[in-house]
Parts: sequence; C-alpha cells; structure tokens
Amino acid sequence: MKTFHGLFAAIAVSAACLLSLATSAGAQSHRDVVAKSKDMVPSPPWSKGDQVGMANTLGLGTWMRCAQHLTNAKSRSYEVSHLRSNTMPLSPFGVPLKYKFRPTASVPYSKHAFNGEHVESGEPGAQGTQMDALGHFAYLENMWKGEGAIPVDTASYYGGYKQGDVKPNAASPLLKLGIENVPPIITSAVLLDAKSHLGGGEAMQPGQLVTTADIEAMLAAQGLGWRGLLPGDVVYIYTGWSDHWKDPDVDKVYYTKGPGLSYDAAKYLKEKAVVLVALDNPFTDPVFEGQLVGKHGPAKGTPPGLPFAIHHENLAVSGIHQIQNANLAAMAKDKVWTSCTIILPLRSKGGSGSPVRPVAIGAPGQS
Repeated sequence: MKTFHGLFAAIAVSAACLLSLATSAGAQSHRDVVAKSKDMVPSPPWSKGDQVGMANTLGLGTWMRCAQHLTNAKSRSYEVSHLRSNTMPLSPFGVPLKYKFRPTASVPYSKHAFNGEHVESGEPGAQGTQMDALGHFAYLENMWKGEGAIPVDTASYYGGYKQGDVKPNAASPLLKLGIENVPPIITSAVLLDAKSHLGGGEAMQPGQLVTTADIEAMLAAQGLGWRGLLPGDVVYIYTGWSDHWKDPDVDKVYYTKGPGLSYDAAKYLKEKAVVLVALDNPFTDPVFEGQLVGKHGPAKGTPPGLPFAIHHENLAVSGIHQIQNANLAAMAKDKVWTSCTIILPLRSKGGSGSPVRPVAIGAPGQS
C-alpha cells in the first residue's frame, strides 16, 4: 500500500510539473496539452527482444495527458473493476476461484487477534476483472483439428518468440512475456459508449460487433473527433454486457456469450498504437449464443482457424494489452469520455494474467 501511495504521489507531482510547464508555454486547454504530448510519445516498431508491446508508448507524453485530469478540481475517481467474491460469474476457461476464510487467530502471550483468507482453488489471474499477459496467447504453425497431441512446439508468440523461449515444458512458468513485464500503465483513457451508439441504450447483443466505423462514429458523436485515439491511450468500450454481471451469479448468463470487437477494429487499434483495450464483456472477442459449444461459428470477417481472433491480434501480434470484465457503467453514466487511468497488475513472475483494479480519474460531462 505504501508503494502504491508513493507511486501515485510521484505521478501526481510529475503531472503537476508537466502541466505547469505546458501552462507557462501558453498551453492551457485540454487540446493544447494533447497537441504538445504527441511528439513526446514513441511510436512502433520496437526494439528486438521487446516484451512490453505497446506499453513502450508510456512515459512523459502520456503522463502529461493525465495531468489535465489529475489537477482538474471537477475530477472524480472511478472504479473500473468488479468486486471479487466466491459467488461472482466465473470464466469457463479458467479454474473456478474459491476463497476460504480462516477463523480469527492469535499467538500465545499476546493481545493480538488477526484474520486471513487463502485461495482454496482456482486461477485468480483468469477470473473477475483481470488482465492478460502478452504470453497468454500464441499461434500454431498449422491448424490443430483436435486429434493427437497439440503441436505446441510450433507455437509462435509476440515479438517472434518461440515455444522454447516462452514455455519450454508443461510445468514451466512463462519465461518471456509474463505479466511481471507489464510496467505501471499510467496514461490517458478514452471511453466509448457503444451501449448508446449501437444498442440504443440497451446492452449489445451476443456476437454483435464494434467495428472501426463504429469507433470513429462514437468518437465523433462524443465530441472527440478532434482528438481521436492517440498512441499510448487506453480504450474503454462500454457495451452494456455488464448488465448481466450478477453477484450471486444465479442465472449463469454472463459468461456464455457476449458482444465484442471486430477483426478490423483490432487492426485499427494496432495502427493507433493504443496500449490497452478493455470492454465490459467476458471475452473481448464477440461470442454468439451457442458458439462456445460448437453450435455457432465465429463472427464474419474472422480469419480461418482463429475463432478468438481479437485475443490473437492483440496479444500475439500487436502487443496490445487487454482487460476483461471492466466495470464502466458509472463512467458512462457520468459521460467521462476522457480520463487519466492507472492500471497496476500484480508482478507474478511467469504469470499469464493477473487480477487487476484499474481506476480512472476524470471530470463528469467533459471530454
């Protein structure tokens, strides 16, 4: 906790200093600060051996864009994660998570009483609001048709890494591209309201796509056409699917299907060099009713053999980080279209993902 507060304080001081520099140069508006930041943010390609992908964009330029929000007296802090519990919706792709709460304990000859809990079973980095490591996804040389052993030795990863570099044996942690390589993500964020734009105020439908054209239309409709998406931005997309996030999860609907990004949108985000994309849905990819059990094919435009093409493109090709199960309803309600976001995954050595608690600081009703 001390480390987090120290980091936040240092960022706030740096941001204030940067804003002061911008102000002294006559750059007082949000637009001027954005314009000034552009030359300060690196663009790909990245150096050989890279393990952080689009996180290479982070630094003084993205912190400068954060400054406008951190120093705005009207800004509020928003939680972008869901509460974690034993009764929340659980991913079918991760081991079910089960916390066990220990009885109050003490030690002899003391007045202390203390409490604790432990993970009895499960995969914390794959449940709840969670972030994927770049090493979470790879691609095989040829399509595996479900017969015989999976040809994992042919797998390729982001940055040209091979299976032997990343996970040389079944019990190995990720030796490259693990979640511990992700730096603190402190940058500007853009929230796009697809629930309003595509759903007419209702949650988007299973399999429904957010396309490149939709992204550009939402930017224009929300008054962000002048800005667009910038290198180093985090992109939050509110689909409304989080309306189905119920705790306790009695109906078991949330993780069976959902809307998602189109393949062309994933390539568009690569061109824009955004650092991370997060939707309020379980997969980032679109999933139709029945698709997970083989009763429906993937979305139109999905490349053959890549039913989860958005995961593939983001993690294994582009180096764009992603968060599943973001909690964006409060920000969307307040029309916080731009903000400073802070995302700190756990530094679990060799982990393929992490529980994460993103926060966003921005002013309601302002872009």
